[in-house]
Amino acid sequence: MKVNRFLFVLVTLMFTLHAWGEVVNVKLSGNAYVTSEPEGARITEAGLSHWKATGSVVSVYFYLSNPEVLKLSLQAKGQSVVSVNYGKKTMKVNLASSDFSLVPVGEIKVNTPGYVRIDIRGLKKSGETFGEITDLVIEGAKGKISYVHDFADYWGRRGPSVHLAYALPEQNTEWFYNEIRVPKEGEIMHSYYMAAGFGEGYFGMQFNSPTERRILFSVWSPFDTQDPKLIPESDRIKLLRRGEGVHIGEFGNEGSGGQSYLKYPWKAGETYKFLMHIRPDGKGNTVYTAYFFATEEDKWRLVASFLRPKTNTWYKNAHSFLENFSPEQGYLTRQVEFTNQWALGTDGVWRRIDHATFTYDATAAAGVRLDYQGGVTPNQSVFYLKMGGFFDGATPLRSKFERTAPGKVPEIDLKKLEKL
Repeated sequence: MKVNRFLFVLVTLMFTLHAWGEVVNVKLSGNAYVTSEPEGARITEAGLSHWKATGSVVSVYFYLSNPEVLKLSLQAKGQSVVSVNYGKKTMKVNLASSDFSLVPVGEIKVNTPGYVRIDIRGLKKSGETFGEITDLVIEGAKGKISYVHDFADYWGRRGPSVHLAYALPEQNTEWFYNEIRVPKEGEIMHSYYMAAGFGEGYFGMQFNSPTERRILFSVWSPFDTQDPKLIPESDRIKLLRRGEGVHIGEFGNEGSGGQSYLKYPWKAGETYKFLMHIRPDGKGNTVYTAYFFATEEDKWRLVASFLRPKTNTWYKNAHSFLENFSPEQGYLTRQVEFTNQWALGTDGVWRRIDHATFTYDATAAAGVRLDYQGGVTPNQSVFYLKMGGFFDGATPLRSKFERTAPGKVPEIDLKKLEKL
């Protein structure tokens, strides 16, 4: 009888698990953001804490592969009343424990596959804070749930970086030209809209703060380290020329090397021109020079010219990318357009670039974020990149795109630029 009873309990448990699906703990540390009144709550490695303001909204995101009916709970502690919202449905929850416990919330019905947003708000508290929450616990999903897990929270919350690799002509390329436009809806602080990347560095524009924007140009050292102070003198990036008002320094933590930036108030909706020159010096080194066309000033400006030692190359790996460098803002969508690409060969001929391949970083490759896109606009006139904000419709890795709209050959006095 004891054996039969055991089998009955086991079968009942298995049926219950099958009926409700897998239990998934979506940790707030990697999947939540304070999307309203951010000073009134905080997301840390432990989850939601310092939760004081009734105006603060904590949004948790996850992706469902199928329509589902889900049972929600919170792993939480506190003495308060909070609300959990999905769409138009609001569920009130009482937190009544000084220790973490599983607190039932209720059921939601998700009618379509895609990203789901759950909003949590504090309604009434008896102490200084509403409490703490570590996990949103989900039961009932028969299909796949995608969210940040078994992955660094920092990178997961930043969201996926996305790239376009341009197909350069077979001839040696000495100059690469690109035009970039940030649409108003894609203009988000802490973004890097990179226009003219190459095998040893990158060149683009950043939105750094409410009062500062930059044109940034960096070249990696051939010495592999995350600390620029460890680079031997023989491997250091050397400054050859510097534009007016340009800051020169170093960077680390993503390789190391020489960095330059010009503070410039670029605007969303305007088109800006980037011109990158790469040429071997014939002595086993290569010179990298970046020029930026300041649209508002109607003139080309030198950013900087660097020499990279122990390097002998023409322009390789032409690419653009889009990234967010703030983990607090990974719930916002960024977008950028690249409107006119050309390569000037060592034979003195400008050649139009019409083909690009879409790629992404380790965050997307791990499947913890699916909000990434790239390609050409519907009229086939410009390439674009889009990331962050938990939108649906991910672009497959290594998708290839062709821009068919006519482009305009750059009209640039290169000899004049070299005298800047």
